[in-house]
Amino acid sequence: MTDDQLLDLTLTEAADRVARRKVSPVELVQAALQRTERIAETNAFISVLAEEALTVAKASEAMINAGHRLGPLHGVPVVLKDNIDVSDQLTTAGSKVLADRRPVGDATVAAKLRSAGAILLGKTNMHEFAWGATSANPQYGFVKNPWDTSRMPGGSSGGSGVAVSARASFGALGTDTGGSVRLPSALNGITGLRPTIGRVSNAGVVPLAWTMDTVGPMARTAADCAALLDAIAGYDPADAGSVDRPTADYSRNLDAGADGLRIGVIDGYSLHHLQPQVDKAVRQALEVFTSAGAQTLGVQVDDLEGNISAQLTVEAAEPSTYHQRWLRERPDDYGDDVRTLLEAGELLPATHYLQAQRYRTLLRRQTLAALEKADVLACPTLPFTATPLGDATVEIELDKPEDMLSTIMQFTGLPSLTGLPAISVPCGFDEAGLPIGMQLIGRPFEEGVLLRAAAAFQQLTDHHLQVPDLVRAS
Repeated sequence: MTDDQLLDLTLTEAADRVARRKVSPVELVQAALQRTERIAETNAFISVLAEEALTVAKASEAMINAGHRLGPLHGVPVVLKDNIDVSDQLTTAGSKVLADRRPVGDATVAAKLRSAGAILLGKTNMHEFAWGATSANPQYGFVKNPWDTSRMPGGSSGGSGVAVSARASFGALGTDTGGSVRLPSALNGITGLRPTIGRVSNAGVVPLAWTMDTVGPMARTAADCAALLDAIAGYDPADAGSVDRPTADYSRNLDAGADGLRIGVIDGYSLHHLQPQVDKAVRQALEVFTSAGAQTLGVQVDDLEGNISAQLTVEAAEPSTYHQRWLRERPDDYGDDVRTLLEAGELLPATHYLQAQRYRTLLRRQTLAALEKADVLACPTLPFTATPLGDATVEIELDKPEDMLSTIMQFTGLPSLTGLPAISVPCGFDEAGLPIGMQLIGRPFEEGVLLRAAAAFQQLTDHHLQVPDLVRAS
């Protein structure tokens, strides 16, 4: 197989071929490393672990040839967002503040990926300290969207999204607080899952906002995300927020189809305030589901108007608490945008933060009531497609610019505030060829239902199979 053919394999396809000795882990790593060089203009990586990855790949090949397989991801290259600790490797969280930091151990999720046999290929670029949604990083370069390098890739896990979309990795881990897995998944045309809060360990991950942070898988397909979630999910006593609850076999029911699924559309919200081409793509996606035997129905969530304000409040107060000492001692080591947000968070009254937490309890109760009538809730992942690099505003309606940070969280804030699982699935492209994502939201710890729904959609569509022109032209 050529390098392009190797890299066109999905994660699960690559793992299967390694297991059957049809493909060598060394071949996969070498092809992926060459692709990282070919897409260097995207600034997707902060560090590439070339020597280490090749050493592990050779060992993986020797093991598989000897009949020993570490786990279901044996020999498959994956990447990690640079706020996830990897032992003895730079983990900067995209900031000059941590530019020389080398952790003494792996984050729990990194250790679990290694135990499953995955090969860690590199650390991906991100919005500084994950406090932003564009991955416009002044320290390591703005991450660029492979579908159009003049556009932003979303964030904060922008580099992970680009690496998967550009076929430089078979899968990735990002972190999601207000949407940082789902947003870059949507804007880069890949699949990304935010697990239920507490389902995946945050131990060894540089935090943003403790009460909303979670690690999540990013990959080409729902099946790939399921395989990654199988590897990283589970209780971890090293994480105070981890939930001691048995995991499921997330790869088990992916072929169950959409027949009988109840898909809720939130009245006055799910299809409200969208760019026209986003509206069209999501409506067409719902029609795909109904053609496959799913039922779409209107549901009610009454108090959604406060979700962006509450999310911004929590994401102001909690990060500023974590950064308080550095902000006083090293303010100039932060990018201007992140420093401004952190300084603003210090001025927030405690009453605002407490009211936001009270609102979260109300919103969770109302959302769970809607999920008694529906198996999943559907909406766009975000209401617009990728904007030009550096833009601070976006137009949903013509000639009406709106603040980027608040608008980008219009739909991702609901699962974040309520702690519920959600997945972003590619559902189309706009007239400029930029990807559009659909978000599905599920009940607590029912990631399997979301993955089943996403897999059913991908069995009937080919949006997730499309490749950026940058990849083919490079």
